[in-house]
Amino acid sequence: MGLDRELFPEPVSRPPGPIITGHVVQLLGGYSREVKVGQPALMAVFAAATVARLIVAAILSVLRAGSGSGGRRSFKELKKGPEFLVTPLRLRDRYGTLCELEIHGHLPQTALEPADHIQVTVRRQKDPDLAPRVERIVNLTTGQLLTPHPPTMWSHLGPALLIQATTGLALLTTAAACTLST
Repeated sequence: MGLDRELFPEPVSRPPGPIITGHVVQLLGGYSREVKVGQPALMAVFAAATVARLIVAAILSVLRAGSGSGGRRSFKELKKGPEFLVTPLRLRDRYGTLCELEIHGHLPQTALEPADHIQVTVRRQKDPDLAPRVERIVNLTTGQLLTPHPPTMWSHLGPALLIQATTGLALLTTAAACTLST
């Protein structure tokens, strides 16, 4: 007589890694998680970008061209951080142990199917209560190499804001150098 899996679910382990080989048992439904944004770095980038915006706005107002807001995001919106998809993955390793892992970021829907033979490279997360994060997947069944890429703080800020921050920092450095040399 077998055990009822609803009443007595199979225990799930969290393997230490870094490389685990096994078969996909189940891809659970994904959910979103927010990336934390470091406030000191965000404040420095935002302040430097504001300097560049103010200088450009002053030049444009002199030329009477005006300057619209152009879809700028507020400090509060930037502080929130981007969300990324987390997909729990269960696989059975070569010893028969059911392992729980997390995939961060998007993968093609057909990339992993139940029973696919895979080799994953994992890394522990800062929060010890979370399952290890998958950094790379080699699907030995299909021969695919998969690398999920969750967003980072820098991709969240975007190239436009980073260019403005660099320009603002360059202007501040130039102004400070001119002030000190006189």
